[in-house]
Amino acid sequence: MLRRLGHFLSRHARAVLAVAGILTLAAGAAGFGAFGELKAGGFDDPNAPSATVTRRLEARFGGTDNLVLLVRPRRGTVDTLAAKAAGRALTEQVARAEGVSGLTSYWRTPAPALRSRDGRAALILVRLAGDPQQVSTRADQLIAEHAQGGADDRELTVLAGGPAGTNHDVTGRVAEDLRAAEAIAVPVTAVLLILVFRGLVSALIPLAIGVVAILGTLAELALIARLTDVSVFAINLTTALGLGLAIDYGLLMVSRFRELSLRHGELREAVALTVATAGRTILFSAATVAAALTTLLIFPLYFLRSFAYAGIGVIAVAATSAVLLTPALLTVAGSRIARTKTTRDDPRRAEAGSRLWGRIGEAAVRRPLRFALPAVVLLLVAATPLLRAGFGTPDEQVLPKSSGTRQVATALRHDFPSGTGNPVEVVVEGSAPVAPYARDLAALPSVAAVETGTGTFTAGAPNAVPPADPRLAVPGLQHLIVRTGLDPSSGRAQRLVERIRALSPPDGSTVLVGGTTAQLVDTKAAIEARLPFAVTMIAVTTFVLLFLFTGSVVQPLRALALNALGLGAILGAMVWIFQEGHLSSLLGFTDRPMDTAMTLLMFCIVFGLSMDYEVFVISRIKELRDQGLATGQAVPQGLARSGGIISAAAALLAVSLLAFTTSSVSFMQMFGLGSGLAVLLDATLIRGALTPACLALLGDHGWYAPGWLRRAHQRIGLSDATTSATAATAPSAGS
Repeated sequence: MLRRLGHFLSRHARAVLAVAGILTLAAGAAGFGAFGELKAGGFDDPNAPSATVTRRLEARFGGTDNLVLLVRPRRGTVDTLAAKAAGRALTEQVARAEGVSGLTSYWRTPAPALRSRDGRAALILVRLAGDPQQVSTRADQLIAEHAQGGADDRELTVLAGGPAGTNHDVTGRVAEDLRAAEAIAVPVTAVLLILVFRGLVSALIPLAIGVVAILGTLAELALIARLTDVSVFAINLTTALGLGLAIDYGLLMVSRFRELSLRHGELREAVALTVATAGRTILFSAATVAAALTTLLIFPLYFLRSFAYAGIGVIAVAATSAVLLTPALLTVAGSRIARTKTTRDDPRRAEAGSRLWGRIGEAAVRRPLRFALPAVVLLLVAATPLLRAGFGTPDEQVLPKSSGTRQVATALRHDFPSGTGNPVEVVVEGSAPVAPYARDLAALPSVAAVETGTGTFTAGAPNAVPPADPRLAVPGLQHLIVRTGLDPSSGRAQRLVERIRALSPPDGSTVLVGGTTAQLVDTKAAIEARLPFAVTMIAVTTFVLLFLFTGSVVQPLRALALNALGLGAILGAMVWIFQEGHLSSLLGFTDRPMDTAMTLLMFCIVFGLSMDYEVFVISRIKELRDQGLATGQAVPQGLARSGGIISAAAALLAVSLLAFTTSSVSFMQMFGLGSGLAVLLDATLIRGALTPACLALLGDHGWYAPGWLRRAHQRIGLSDATTSATAATAPSAGS
């Protein structure tokens, strides 16, 4: 079927290119609308108790303090006449801003908690109303007007922090860092493309596939964003994965076309056979990568689901473009692509593939244990830090210490009374008195004070003391603010949330716990609850796809085991680097728990790309076995013909991924370094040493399947008749 498709595409090449051009322009026009539809945030479970608290507080109390302005006078203290006048003026300007539903300022309510201990700083706590996107937009406006050199800069300096300030800083820095990373990666990749593809014309093929994939996926995201929430960070995956897969698929198609051109003098026949062989590999490869990313859809965080939308879309468009667009391009420019200096000088040498990878395969087949055991031990040792892994969600510590948000958080912890920032928010639904419950809360370890509508409770105090805030109580609902001096992402803070939830509520009342720490606890719980199902889903779908591809039940198990080794080693290395801080001085980050969502995303992407390379290798080896070669001969010859493609593709993709390590946001550094190293590790140690060694150890048993499954594979397995067609011209076993 694919061979017939190749003939059709070759006969109508110019019409195919014209249609592709029109569709790409249309997708580009639709895709630019995605930028206005995508949203920031999406790191929390919308069905968690902490999310319910946020909605209750928004609906009944106008929200919570989500933007913190740290104000310092340029001279003297916050109590000088000039500072007071400027502080009051700033307070009134912020209070009148659109979307501000509440505001607490030291220059309105001179509470001690709003003044630093040395009197050199004071706080304005702002409540921004609206959904996360509205809050983000309104925070951006306030920060631009007042925290980046506004009208008050002659008397005051203003830094923005809190959840909205952190989101503003992280989003802005990620956008800037991505532009910087692209400025590094794009020219380097362009030069490498010309070198790897051995010509400018052939190097344009992956670029064409990449452009179509990226623009097509942006159009898809624009459509989905009109139906549900989609994270703005999905664009980052679209560009990185779109270009990476385009390079993989383009290199595979061009390399196979050049090989087949040597066997078949007729250009259109070579194109058709390229679609039938490399096209089939690409379709299976795309299915395995998409299967890994599909699992992100089961998680409630729309940040993760957005990467599934983007990833599945870009994979589908890239694979479709590679199979449909590349044959047309090869037909039009085939004579300029088929012949290179290597193919002209030594056609048989070019057809045989890489001598280096062939020798590696031969050595692995001769001494499989000598190859496999050291590699396995190395990977297991690298994975050991994973046993010490802790997980969290993004906060200001992902930013450099020089950032304004980070400075605000540091000041709140060290310069202001305990518990000023990041309180635990408790909502009590019911009409029962909350005083006994508030006293129980105040008695918990690490609780500095509990603010209620009738007063403030502290440990050891039998009754509430002023100040009271009547705005914290409405009929049937009371808002309790639990002040602590804890880092909201710390283990102590998370244990405190669990203790609060374990307390008996007031009679006839329901208690819900929210705030930054509660959101972290709920997010981790939501991911942990679904993680076993996600892993099972990845394993089962990968097993089924590889069985359909190979007809063996052993090869899928081997591939899963090797992927698990590689992933464990990379994740262990990331724990050692980013959680334990061993390269913090070099990369300029603060060691902290692993980012839960980004770690899961990296797991799925790396798993998918690893299976991408697995399919590339095993397809050539299986094809040679189907032509009659023994496993000991098929492995080195298959590795010789695929190893160079994989190593070149991995090097090109790694350039784009490793460029993210220049970011000033630590979770982007982790994603870039981890994914880049994983691609290189898989293309070298896993595919170059472990895969051929394991195939040699398994021998013919590695292709085993029960009789009923063999019969099922013959009926439903996706195979192509091209292997028989190419067998006649395949090199002999001794060549």
